[in-house]
Amino acid sequence: MQRKQRLSRNTAYFVPYTLWILLFVIAPVLLLIYQSFFNIDGQFTLGNYQTYFSSSTYLMMTVNSVWYAFLITLATLLISYPTAYLLNETKHPQLWLLLIIMPTWINLLLKAYAFIGIFSQAGIANQFLSFMGIGPKQLLFTKFSFIFVAAYIQIPFMVLPIYNSISELKPSYINASRDLGATNWQTFSRVIFPLTLPGVKAGIQAVFIPSLSLFMLTRLIGGNKVITLGTAIEEHFLTTMNWGMGSTIGVVLIVAMVIIMWLTGGSGKRHTRKGLTK
Repeated sequence: MQRKQRLSRNTAYFVPYTLWILLFVIAPVLLLIYQSFFNIDGQFTLGNYQTYFSSSTYLMMTVNSVWYAFLITLATLLISYPTAYLLNETKHPQLWLLLIIMPTWINLLLKAYAFIGIFSQAGIANQFLSFMGIGPKQLLFTKFSFIFVAAYIQIPFMVLPIYNSISELKPSYINASRDLGATNWQTFSRVIFPLTLPGVKAGIQAVFIPSLSLFMLTRLIGGNKVITLGTAIEEHFLTTMNWGMGSTIGVVLIVAMVIIMWLTGGSGKRHTRKGLTK
């Protein structure tokens, strides 16, 4: 009797989750794939995929998307790993984590407009440069400003998984490494980093995948000097009304995201063993 009740309770929990996945994950993806086989006139065709893979413009957009996503992820990782490590050493890490997470509560559009004010000719950044004698510079609508703002927005999503991995690291491993005569760099490269690699991979997934399809920041911060696949999708759905081509690019992005998840989804235990046995 208790087993039946437990089974019915588990089923009750499972049904809403299944419906959510079907309605808001699987169904949109299937609709996107279906729409990608139709041209602007509503006729079935494979021409969208042929156009995409034969067009130097779309291929260059793909390269740009991957390149900028890589730069954003790299900048975010270089900032987030030391931050997460220092957070683990503080007395009140939860308070500092809260302060890092709080900017995610603000709408992305509001943050973008805030940086427009900061990087404008009369903004705080140029006022500081003028005070230092460097003079005002063109900061807004540049590739640097786009990468800077995108990395700032993505930092919390990189810090959290890395911090979780570092906080779960047993101090006995570090102490054993130092007792065996390892230097600080050897301890980090052969003990700390391999053991926290699952958190790094999770952070890369959380940052790289959304960065592939950025489109609002490319307009507001990059001033259309940064053209990515996300920009092309927006153009096809809202301007040219070529939903088939926009869906095709969306399918390509989904495939790219699956590949990234597969590449960064290796077993953390395997890397842990490698790091501890070197």
